[in-house]
Amino acid sequence: MPSPSEVFTEIDSRLKADPSKAQNINAKYAFDLAGEEPGQYHISLDNGAADVGEGLPENPNITISMKSEDFVQLALGKLDPTMAFMSGKIKIKGDMGLAMKLQSILR
Repeated sequence: MPSPSEVFTEIDSRLKADPSKAQNINAKYAFDLAGEEPGQYHISLDNGAADVGEGLPENPNITISMKSEDFVQLALGKLDPTMAFMSGKIKIKGDMGLAMKLQSILR
């Protein structure tokens, strides 16, 4: 099972390899992870350009709070994002529309 840090490194690699995944998205995602491997991360997208890594961005458009182990399951496609949100495993502050676009970025 990869760590959250490894998942974000993989997301960064994928977005650099295929910038079209982030085309037409201009947003700052903040991830506040608790649980087994707590940490704070960001995905900042600017029309195809991506910055992914540790730390929270300034003025995020959306903040996603969840357990680190749930985040890894979500990124691996083993946790349904809608079900996780409905059951309270994911808490979202900010633009819900951006949460929907996150799926295409994670895959």
